[in-house]
Amino acid sequence: MSRGGEMVYIPDDSDFSSFRDQCESLEGWHCRYNKAGVTVWSQGQEESCTVQKIKTRISCKDVPAETLYDVLHDTSYRKKWDSNMIETYDIGRLTVNADVGYYSWKCPSPLKNRDFVTLRSWLPLGNDYMIINYSVKHPKYPPRKDFVRAVSLQTGYLIKANGDGACILYYLTQVDPRGSLPKWVVNRVSQFVAPKAMKKIYKAGLKYPEWKRRHDPEYKPWVYPEQNTLPSVSLAELSVQHADSLENIDEAGLPEDHLSASDHEA
Repeated sequence: MSRGGEMVYIPDDSDFSSFRDQCESLEGWHCRYNKAGVTVWSQGQEESCTVQKIKTRISCKDVPAETLYDVLHDTSYRKKWDSNMIETYDIGRLTVNADVGYYSWKCPSPLKNRDFVTLRSWLPLGNDYMIINYSVKHPKYPPRKDFVRAVSLQTGYLIKANGDGACILYYLTQVDPRGSLPKWVVNRVSQFVAPKAMKKIYKAGLKYPEWKRRHDPEYKPWVYPEQNTLPSVSLAELSVQHADSLENIDEAGLPEDHLSASDHEA
């Protein structure tokens, strides 16, 4: 997503429009999973390739689009529902609709855990919302020894209002996990990990209004920028995170039968 691959920039309307088109288009996408209201597609790459583009869609009854938008922004609430997350925090703000943040997550055992530093940008469009990110380097947040620094080439959400008090959520991601992963991991992402993650977000949306009512209900800096107290970050401090500058580990030989039982839940 970083234009020309070198300059860090804040996505503009054309980037959001392109992202939306990718979410809504079926051309070039191959359906990998379609069950219980969740659909998963992959695109274009050989199955053995680990840098796959994955897209998922779920219909969320009884969750308005603006509620799901709040859920995906609210880092305090994320700690309640995202059991794969190890740590997340905002590093600093770039503009009223862009910031830099850190996220680390547990990979299925026996894989090593991954982390990211990303530039995130968001755009409300009437009743619809988009949040997109890509990986950047920040001098104060270099790769850590206890994680493999992964690279988000493009990741994001499209939330579309769908009638009264309901919405459709799309999640599209293209990530370089920095490592030669076994084929079973690539398959597992589309068959288990992605559907499970979408169901978690939906359930989080159902529970959010009650949780937020008890936790600083007026605080929504993603809606009210004047509430944002993060330190300012200059684009000049950042550079594009290129995958080839990071450690590459070979986990291709790890057997599937070492997975813990929780990793099999769909």
